[in-house]
Amino acid sequence: MISSKERLRAKRHRRIRQRIFGSKLRPRLNVFRSSKHIYAQVINDDSGATLVSASSLGLNLKGPKTEQAKEVGRLIGIRGKEKGIKEVVFDRGGYFYHGRVKALAQGAREAGLEF
Repeated sequence: MISSKERLRAKRHRRIRQRIFGSKLRPRLNVFRSSKHIYAQVINDDSGATLVSASSLGLNLKGPKTEQAKEVGRLIGIRGKEKGIKEVVFDRGGYFYHGRVKALAQGAREAGLEF
């Protein structure tokens, strides 16, 4: 059963996705947050292909989740720069720009991605 909190997030996400679209020149940086991990993907919506991905699942990080999210942001930024991606459109996935989502964005900016 879907909780009202999840339903509201899905509603926000649909509203955001009506306006945000990733292209070849400026792909979309998508964020998904679970209760234990955080995931990020750089997606070209024209072709429907994931260009770069990173998550806290594969990393053996200890410490607070916000620090893990910042490290995932740095990793997605580094991998994106290796693929020649400089600018992205940030898709927060219906989550509020606060906490882990904000930390991931800051880590990606520190690694050189521009939003």
